[in-house]
Amino acid sequence: MDDDRPDVLLTGLLFYDLVLTGLGKPPTPGEEIWTGGMGCGPGGIANLAVAAARFGLRTSLATVFGDDLYGEYCRDVLCDQEDIDLSLSRTADGWPTPVTVSLAHDHDRALVTHGQEPPYSQDALMGDPPEARTALVHIEAEPRAWLAKAAANGTHIFADVGWDPTQRWSTDLLDQLSLCHAFLPNETEAMAYTRTDSAIAALGTLSELVPVAVVTRGGDGAVAVDQTTGEYAEVPALDVDVLDATGAGDVFGASFVAASLDGWPLEERLKFAVLSAGLSVGRHGGALAAPGWYGVDRWWRSLTDPELKRTYGFLADRLPDDPGPPVAYAPVTPPARQN
Repeated sequence: MDDDRPDVLLTGLLFYDLVLTGLGKPPTPGEEIWTGGMGCGPGGIANLAVAAARFGLRTSLATVFGDDLYGEYCRDVLCDQEDIDLSLSRTADGWPTPVTVSLAHDHDRALVTHGQEPPYSQDALMGDPPEARTALVHIEAEPRAWLAKAAANGTHIFADVGWDPTQRWSTDLLDQLSLCHAFLPNETEAMAYTRTDSAIAALGTLSELVPVAVVTRGGDGAVAVDQTTGEYAEVPALDVDVLDATGAGDVFGASFVAASLDGWPLEERLKFAVLSAGLSVGRHGGALAAPGWYGVDRWWRSLTDPELKRTYGFLADRLPDDPGPPVAYAPVTPPARQN
């Protein structure tokens, strides 16, 4: 019997992102800097949604769009261009779509955002969540009621977590891992929440709390343990030029889910996620920088480095026969609406 459930269920705040790259240095007050690099597109939760959809996953997104040009543009991109199911999403009258300007410089970025709290909470958007194969979630200090409902439905929860601005790093947040199948923090977050002093030590603690624990390490790659299979894996990062790191962690998470749903060994899952994230940082923006099968296939076919050929040799059997059409990268400005 065909499984018609969504492959990935998502909810969160959507942004319209304007990303500026190629800055020679960060701007200072009173200074104007000209740059030749710019891209725009959906951001925030859209980063995960687009990354998942471009790997052929049936993706259902519950978010809020403003009734403005930014919201209309983001909805068009996600629904019409990326084929993401928005039936759980809402358009809010009189609410402005949040807008973020990202200044990318030296492998990092500074963000300035205009916005307001959305008029609908995650729980209001989700209600009784539909059954799905997986959900990609961002856990916060305040637990979301929909998460427990989704887990009770048999949905495998893949979770990450963000920076704690209070820097208290309350270990109470880790109680939510009892609902999760996998947890994918970065090493700073992992060490802070587990009160450990290395990524490996943090991984050991997390592996006792969740079946699959992954700790991302930026330029040092990632490490992971899968207690369901008894596998451990540690892989290095790719040596890539970074144009814009926005959304790289989201691409990592979505590609790890895609490989997990196909039952790949842990080391292959981790290498694939590291590769996908590495490919994304060479493009503007978060959501529309996601490589998808097309980008990974193109990289593999153009690869000449014999060591990388050996390292990623598994792709020869994993890539689909048809990787799909070229993906649409972030435009400099939104294209004019066709009447």
